[in-house]
Amino acid sequence: MPLSADHLTPAQIVAELDRHIVGQRAAKRAVAIALRNRYRRRALEATLAEEVIPKNILMIGATGVGKTEIARRLAKLAQAPFIKVEATKFTEVGYVGRDVESMVRDIVDAALRLVEAQQYATVETRAAAAAVERLLDTLVPGSGGDGGTPPHLRAAREWATKFGLDVPPEPPPAVAPPPGTREAWRQRLEAGELQEHEVEIEVSETRSPMLNIFGGQGEETVRLEDALGGMLPKQTRRRRLTVPEALVVLTREEAEKLLDRDHVVREAISRAEHDGIIFVDELDKICGRDHGHGPDVSREGVQRDILPVVEGTTVVTKYGPVSTKHMLFIAAGAFHVSKPSDLIPELQGRFPIRVELENLTTADLRRVLAEPEHSLLRQYAALLETEGVTVEFRDDAIDELAAVASSVNASSENIGARRLHTILEALLEELSFAAPDVAPSTVTVTREYVRQRLGPILGNPDLTRYIL
Repeated sequence: MPLSADHLTPAQIVAELDRHIVGQRAAKRAVAIALRNRYRRRALEATLAEEVIPKNILMIGATGVGKTEIARRLAKLAQAPFIKVEATKFTEVGYVGRDVESMVRDIVDAALRLVEAQQYATVETRAAAAAVERLLDTLVPGSGGDGGTPPHLRAAREWATKFGLDVPPEPPPAVAPPPGTREAWRQRLEAGELQEHEVEIEVSETRSPMLNIFGGQGEETVRLEDALGGMLPKQTRRRRLTVPEALVVLTREEAEKLLDRDHVVREAISRAEHDGIIFVDELDKICGRDHGHGPDVSREGVQRDILPVVEGTTVVTKYGPVSTKHMLFIAAGAFHVSKPSDLIPELQGRFPIRVELENLTTADLRRVLAEPEHSLLRQYAALLETEGVTVEFRDDAIDELAAVASSVNASSENIGARRLHTILEALLEELSFAAPDVAPSTVTVTREYVRQRLGPILGNPDLTRYIL
């Protein structure tokens, strides 16, 4: 199954990541090689490919330096199923809390959503055409749904729809159709004259009771309809919607009819098994042993449970058994108090690639503000532009913002690039509040502007600690 990044070299993958993430070249190189190795593995013969397993990665670095963003951007680039889990949410099997195998069930759900979205795109045109016909059936009851189409053309349309071919277009009417007919309503719909018109349609009821199932594989929430194998009768109800809203609902229903649900599930399981990326954050928080008197269910116990999942095991999900042998696991942690060697030896061995991410300097923070494709400054400027307020950031203002962020990080807890969010919120709070009242206007943010807004906060250590 082709991935968008299949034909990208590791250098090109790093260049793509550079568009969104500043610095951290070692981490980018590690994940780029891991992604390229998936392409290389698919080029091997089947027996050898089965033996080649991913080299999992351990990222070591403080919060806010880009660990999660690197993994998320990599998955997006590869169009791969991706989930992020926190190791601290898990407890040893048999105790209250999430068991580690739930991450496998989560990655399958993510893969299912990804495959569904891609499959919907392939049938969207046919589904939209069918939705229009259903809507016209509602607008003009008893019109038959063919609008007077000649028999030979109707047969051709049915054949094309059945086999997924291009549907022959309707012949243009020789004269304007009489008012109130199906073709008259069709013309009004295509002309956009029914945007405010309301219709009452019958739609399938999507809500289904949920069950919490407990078993050897832990707790899992499933729909009652899935648990009973579709034995429940389909529920429908009538809804009153505007024409655009009705078309969205009907298109979704028609697309669901065109999808091969079994194929979607098989494809999702395959994508999860061979392309899935699971990002395990806060791994350092489960290092070492608990010092209490109770059982060690949240630290070493979780490590022992994670081990077989990372090594490669088969987890039973509501869609069937799923192997984790070829999933890529990227673990991360700050490791301020503990260190990677505090992990149990077996788990250490399952993360052979270790990269240390660097703390962000003032120059790095300046680049974070201005360079990425969707940088923070562009985001804030775009938000205020919707109110008619144009915000321009001068270079000296960007320098000052980076210096302030670096200074606050050095004098209090270092939260990396996340400090920029708090500083920009404090800087633009007054402008964001007053934007609807002062528009249209242009605001130029200079170094003096930054100092004027943030000076009172920076001059008071207590305010700096709690506000920035």
